[in-house]
Amino acid sequence: MRKRSDAGTAGAITRRGLLKSTGTVVGAGIAGLSGFGFMTSLLGAGDPPAHPAVQLKPRRGGRGRDGRPNLIFILGDNHNASVMGCAGHPFIKTPGLDRLASEGVLFDRAFNTTSLCSPSRASILTGMYACRHGVKNNHTHWTGEHSTFLQHLSDAGYYTAFIGKWHMPGRLPELPFLDLYVTYTYREGQGSYFNCPMLVNGREVPSRNYITGEVTDYALEFMEAVKSSDDRGPFCIYLSHRPAHPPFQSPAPFSGMYDREDVMGLLPPNVDPHWYGKTNRNVFQGIMMGSYYDQYRRYCETLTAMDRDIARLLEYLDRNRLADNTVVIYMGDNGMSWGAHDHHGIREPYEDVIRLPFIVRAPGIIGDPGSRRGQMVLNIDIAPTLLDLAGIGTRDAMDGVSILPVLRNPRGTTRDAFLLEFFRYYPEPTPTYRGIRTGSHKYIEFERGRDPWLFDLAADPGELHNIFGHAGSAPVVEGLRGRMAGLPSG
Repeated sequence: MRKRSDAGTAGAITRRGLLKSTGTVVGAGIAGLSGFGFMTSLLGAGDPPAHPAVQLKPRRGGRGRDGRPNLIFILGDNHNASVMGCAGHPFIKTPGLDRLASEGVLFDRAFNTTSLCSPSRASILTGMYACRHGVKNNHTHWTGEHSTFLQHLSDAGYYTAFIGKWHMPGRLPELPFLDLYVTYTYREGQGSYFNCPMLVNGREVPSRNYITGEVTDYALEFMEAVKSSDDRGPFCIYLSHRPAHPPFQSPAPFSGMYDREDVMGLLPPNVDPHWYGKTNRNVFQGIMMGSYYDQYRRYCETLTAMDRDIARLLEYLDRNRLADNTVVIYMGDNGMSWGAHDHHGIREPYEDVIRLPFIVRAPGIIGDPGSRRGQMVLNIDIAPTLLDLAGIGTRDAMDGVSILPVLRNPRGTTRDAFLLEFFRYYPEPTPTYRGIRTGSHKYIEFERGRDPWLFDLAADPGELHNIFGHAGSAPVVEGLRGRMAGLPSG
């Protein structure tokens, strides 16, 4: 990222200074989760190296607050929608996400459109299907051809920050409109849970912190810079976490906290506790060492570790009187299958893979906090929704729609169908597919090697019976093919 002039720049803010100024916030967040016995710090021995100063460019559109909401979008990785306390999971502890749901809205039917990390992330940033933005798999590059919602917000006078996992192939893009750009290229962009070197505005900075605490510190530091500046304009933060991507690792006291939980009663009966996930079509999915049951427990631990930092961020908003004018959204990039349909991973278009956790807290907009919504919402809806919240309007190029009307009105509508697509890449065994998911059916056509799928989701929500070719299915297939023909294609 190009260095900006000092005009309008906040004073230098180091991590040491930030932690000193927000120590009560960190303590309050941990106290609220004291049932876990959290450490008071995850920084390790001694003081960490100072962050480079957060530099804010002069904001377009004048000085001072203008009434538009601050926007924080938090992204999880491989997060199965059912693995949250607020979603009814039997043992995971997620008080941060639970609080977000109790003060906002939890969406029961949120989905991605391409169940793979890089395409889903590009869809979130652009509001487009993968066949249109061009990041079709984890090997195709981000070209920068299409604008992100962060650029549109920056152009409209928002301070903007991208913090955390980028994970799209190719060179990191230059995003000169950002006020803060924190990411990593370590281990092909996957990063590591511990000691992950960060790139801060293009400069490598070593880390001695657990990764969710590290990126959350940068988010707090960015908000401090905006709060301390002469021009206290609205801000947008894109905060992208590593959990819960394998190999799963957590700091004390999270590590081992679920060792005694009954996984046998939670995972499907076909799952062997020791060898499942290491053979056949599951071997490329990242779970190839140790007990499968223990891997699931470690998966839950990383999500709880991430949740602790989500709670810490919410506490910061409270203490600094920002909560009432800040919209917070949490979403996963894709779901995760743990043995259902004899499958592990994120690529097959079953419901547990395409369904996302999705929570929105929007004070003053949501009139029924703590409620649930059943409307169909997608990852491609994030960009137009954030632009709509900022009052600058969506872009015609976007395939997604703003869900602001649904946030305001529980009876609002979005869509009744969407495109499912996947583009095969070596060595993954899942073939290219294209399909449609409606409120009642799912239809998938594979490029080769498989017959089509047709599931009646109303009669068979577990997707146990493929009825393609069965008596009476032909008119249903014909209708779904016709609807699919009207959806975007590459």
